Amino acid sequence: MSSSSAGEAAKAVVRRNTEEVQGGGNFDLFDELFADDFLDHTPQPGRTPDKVGAKELYHVLREAFPDFHAVIHWQAADGDLVTTYKTYFGIHKGEIFGVPATGREIHFETVDAMRVVDGKITEHWGVANLYSLLEQIGAWPPAN
Repeated sequence: MSSSSAGEAAKAVVRRNTEEVQGGGNFDLFDELFADDFLDHTPQPGRTPDKVGAKELYHVLREAFPDFHAVIHWQAADGDLVTTYKTYFGIHKGEIFGVPATGREIHFETVDAMRVVDGKITEHWGVANLYSLLEQIGAWPPAN
C-alpha cells in the first residue's frame, strides 16, 4: 500500500469514528476501531487515558447531547497520523460538567490527531474549545 493510500485509509477510520461512533452512537463499532492498548495523551478530566476512558467520554457526550454530531472541515494524514479539524453540534439535553440540561443548542471546535495502525486507532492527542461549550450552557463565567 502506498503512503498516500495508507493515509487515506487512516483518514477513513478516523472519519468513521467521528461520524458513526461519536455522531451515531455505534459503540459496537467503537470496539472495532479502537486498539485494546489505545492511549489518550490528552484525556478529559476525570477520565483514564485508555480505551475505557475514551468510551466513557463518548457515552457522557451522547447522554448530554443525544444528537451529538460533527462537521469535519478538513483532515490531513502524515503516514499513520491523522489530524482532523471539526465542529461538534448538539442540543444540551443531559448533565455535563455538573450542569443540568438547558435545552440550548451548542457547538464547539476541536482539533485532534489520531494514530491509526492496522486499521485501529492506537493514540490520540486533542484540543477542544471547552471554554466556548461552558459559556453556551451557562457554566462560565461561574455564578457568584
